[in-house]
Amino acid sequence: MLSLLQIKNFTLVDQLTLEFGQGLNVLTGETGAGKSIILDAIDIVLGGKINHRLIRQGMQQASIEATFEMNNALYAWLEEQEIEPLEDKTLLCYRELTLTGETMRSRSRINGVVVNLQLMGKLRDRLVEITGQGQTVQLMDSIRQRELLDLYGGINLLKQRELVESAYKKWKFTDKILEKRRKSEEERLQRLDIMEYKLRELEEAELINPEELEQLNQERDRLSHVGELQQLSYHTYQLLYQNDTGEPAIADQLGEAEGILAKIAEYDKEIKFILEMIRSALTQVVEAGQQINGYGDRLEADPERLTEIEERINLLKRICRKYGPSLAEVINYHQKLQQELEELTDDQQSIEQLEQHTRVARETFDKTCKILTELRQKAAIKLEKQLVEELKPLAMDKVIFVCQITPSLPRRTGSDEVIFYFSPNPGEKVKPLSSTASGGEMSRFLLALKACFAKSEKNPRTLIFDEIDAGVSGKVAQAIGEKLHKLSQKYKVLCVTHQPLVAAMADNHFRVTKQMIEESSKTRKLENEQLSLPKIRTVVRVTNLDNRETRREELAQLTVGHSEQEAIEFAQSLLVSAEAYRLKKS
Repeated sequence: MLSLLQIKNFTLVDQLTLEFGQGLNVLTGETGAGKSIILDAIDIVLGGKINHRLIRQGMQQASIEATFEMNNALYAWLEEQEIEPLEDKTLLCYRELTLTGETMRSRSRINGVVVNLQLMGKLRDRLVEITGQGQTVQLMDSIRQRELLDLYGGINLLKQRELVESAYKKWKFTDKILEKRRKSEEERLQRLDIMEYKLRELEEAELINPEELEQLNQERDRLSHVGELQQLSYHTYQLLYQNDTGEPAIADQLGEAEGILAKIAEYDKEIKFILEMIRSALTQVVEAGQQINGYGDRLEADPERLTEIEERINLLKRICRKYGPSLAEVINYHQKLQQELEELTDDQQSIEQLEQHTRVARETFDKTCKILTELRQKAAIKLEKQLVEELKPLAMDKVIFVCQITPSLPRRTGSDEVIFYFSPNPGEKVKPLSSTASGGEMSRFLLALKACFAKSEKNPRTLIFDEIDAGVSGKVAQAIGEKLHKLSQKYKVLCVTHQPLVAAMADNHFRVTKQMIEESSKTRKLENEQLSLPKIRTVVRVTNLDNRETRREELAQLTVGHSEQEAIEFAQSLLVSAEAYRLKKS
C-alpha cells in the first residue's frame, strides 16, 4: 500500500514529500488548490499518459517517486519479472519526465530497474485503485456491470470465463474455416487445375540444379567455338614448348638461360636462388605446354550435343520467364506449389469434417457458457444481498437492487447480458440503474460496491477516492465518511473531499494550498525566444494537520453557511463525534 510520495518540478509542485499513514488519509483544500495534482502524480508514476504541461514552467525535468508496502502477491510478481526486492521490504516506483525542445520523454523504474509502460501498467492494478465520479458513468454500461459481477464472483467464475473465451475462439476459428471453404470451393477447384498444370510443366523440366543454366551456357560456348579453341591452344603450345616456325619456344629460351646461370653459379653461389627460380619456371612452362596440348587434342565438335544444349537452355529460359527471374527461384516456387497442393487436397479439410468440427466446437462453447451462467446467477444473488446491506448505512435502507441476467447473443464473454436494476425509494418500480439513480445515489452505490469487493479481495491495494462524496450532504455525507473509515480498516484509503463530515473521520488529514513564493530570475529558450520567468511563482504546498487545533480550523473552513464561531464549534463537534465512532468500532 502507498506509504510515501515524492514529487519534484511537477506542474505547480516544486518539491513535495507526502507520507501517508495507516487508515483513512484525507486531502482537503479550496477548489483549485491543487488536490488533483497529487492524484495526477500517482497516476503518472504508475504509467499514466503524459504531456508538456506536466513539467513545471522553466524546468526541463520532473520526477515522481512512490513507495509501497510489500505483500506476498507483490513478492511473487517481482520474482516472476526477475526484479530484486528491496532490503527495507518496500516497492519503489519511479518515473522521470524530460522535455527537450518540443520532445517529451519519460523513463520508468521499478526498484531501480528500467521497465516499459506496459509492465508498469500491469503492476498498477496490483497497487492502487482510483475511483472518481467519472466512474459512475461507466457503471451505467451493461458491459461494465457484467465485468463487475464477474470480478465479484471470484476466481472460479473468472477461470470459467477464460474457458468460455477459449471455447468461443475455437468455435469461431473452425466456423471461419468452414465458411471460407464453402465460399471458395469453386475457386479451390480452379486453383487445383492451374496448380496441377504448373506442376506438370515444372516436373517435366526436371529442375534439380539451380546452377544448371549457367553451366549449360558455358558448355554451349565451348562447343560453339571448338575450331577457334583448337587453333588458340595449338598456338599457345608452340609458344610455350615447340615452335615450328624456327623461332625458339619459351621452354627453349628458359633452358638456355638455365645453362648460363648454372655456369655463373659455379663461380658465384649468390646466383643460385635465381637459378632455382628459372628452373621452377621452366618446369611450369613445360607442364603448361603439355596440358594445353592435351586440351587441344581433347577438343572435338559435337553438333548433336550442341543442339541438345540449345534446346535445354531455351526451355529453362522460358520456365524462368514464367515462374521466376532465376532458376533457383523457380525451384523454390516448385516446392511451394507442391506444399500448397498437399494442403488443398488434404482429406482432413473436407467440408463434411469441417462441419463436424464446427458443430463439436459450438456444443463445447454452449456447455461452458451454461456453467458460466450458473456461476453468475449464484454471484448475482450474493451481490444483491450484500450490496443492499452495504447501502443501508448510507441512508438507503429501503433500496431494492436486482442483478438481472438474461440470454444474449454468444460472444467471447459468454451468452449473458447483465443489467443492474435499482429502486432507491419505497413504492417505486425497479428500473435499470442507468435511468434511475441520481448523482448522489450513484456515488453511494459506487462506494457500497467497493465495500462488497473489499470483503473478497485477498491482496489489499490503496483505494483512492476523488470527491466520491460530491453532491451529498448531511446524514449521507456522514454515512459516506463512516463507510470510508470502515474500508480503511482493511485498505489504506486516500480521499479527496470538500465535506467536513467526511474529513472529520480521517486518521491522517492533509491540507492542500497554493502559495506565492519568490524565486531568483531564471531564463530558458522557448521557440527561439527568451522567456523570462517572474520572481514571484505559484506553488502547491501540503500541510499535515497533525493536531486537533489545526484540524478544527480546516474543518471550519470547509463549513458553509455558519458564522466563524459557529463553524469552529461545529468543527469541534465533528472531531468529537468522529473520535467516538472510531473508539466504538475499534
